[in-house]
Amino acid sequence: MKIYYNPKLKELARQLRNNATKSEIKLWQQLKGKRMYGYDFHRQKPIDNYIVDFFCNELKLAIECDRYSHQLPEVWDKDVIKENRLNELGIAVLRFSDEMIMNDISNVIRSIENYITNFEANK
Repeated sequence: MKIYYNPKLKELARQLRNNATKSEIKLWQQLKGKRMYGYDFHRQKPIDNYIVDFFCNELKLAIECDRYSHQLPEVWDKDVIKENRLNELGIAVLRFSDEMIMNDISNVIRSIENYITNFEANK
């Protein structure tokens, strides 16, 4: 399935990149420059009617950094709708809390590496 790039979200994505959270910056340090097994990740990528925190087209993988507000029912419901739509487009979604990224980055990286290993094994 073709992944639709929404140009209307381009400016908002730029603003989000320029105002990244500490956890987004920390995770980006691990993903940028093809540091993750040579895969190219992008920050704040518009897809369909959503913006994902990190995206690798080759892996069809979105990574979301969830702040505390994502535990609120109204935000959680939107996250579920967003994730379902991304799944319909053939995109897998990994979610990590800000707390996990800030306090346990090694397990976050291990989870991403596990996804990549499984992806490569099933090519």
